[in-house]
Amino acid sequence: MMAGIGAAALSLAACNDQDKMETGTPVAGGQRATAMLMTATGAPVGRATATEVAGGVRFTIDATGMPAGTHGAHVHMIGRCDAPDFASAGGHWNPTQKKHGTMNPQGPHEGDLPNLVIGTDGRGTIGATIPAATWAALMDADGAAMVVHANPDDLMTDPSGNSGGRIACGVFQPA
Repeated sequence: MMAGIGAAALSLAACNDQDKMETGTPVAGGQRATAMLMTATGAPVGRATATEVAGGVRFTIDATGMPAGTHGAHVHMIGRCDAPDFASAGGHWNPTQKKHGTMNPQGPHEGDLPNLVIGTDGRGTIGATIPAATWAALMDADGAAMVVHANPDDLMTDPSGNSGGRIACGVFQPA
């Protein structure tokens, strides 16, 4: 019986290692960009990163000093963050022309990320790899931005998951 359990554990470990090799492993010499997240008043509230990985692009957000609660977080298609509403960042990054949301059968946009949960201390982090996303599509001629919204993303409603106004924005700059 113990041999069977050991073999199953090795098998699961091999599957997990294979998944990491397919998506998520940093590419040797791969591209990286950072975006300093700011409020409409210019207050710094964190940093987002985009990293070229095997099989896609990995996005992370490390937020500080943000309102507690659950917030939609999305990569937007234009690298501009003009206050007060950050509308200059355009819509969600969507090179595949899909509908919004990971729960939408016609989605998701490549810029749709998991919700960012901010604790009572104003801190929160997320990380997600977008499979098949390409660096060239992300960092095109007009760049890209990370936007955090006021409300949770319902992960389904087009175009932005009913996630409310844009409360923080940062333009990705190559590292």
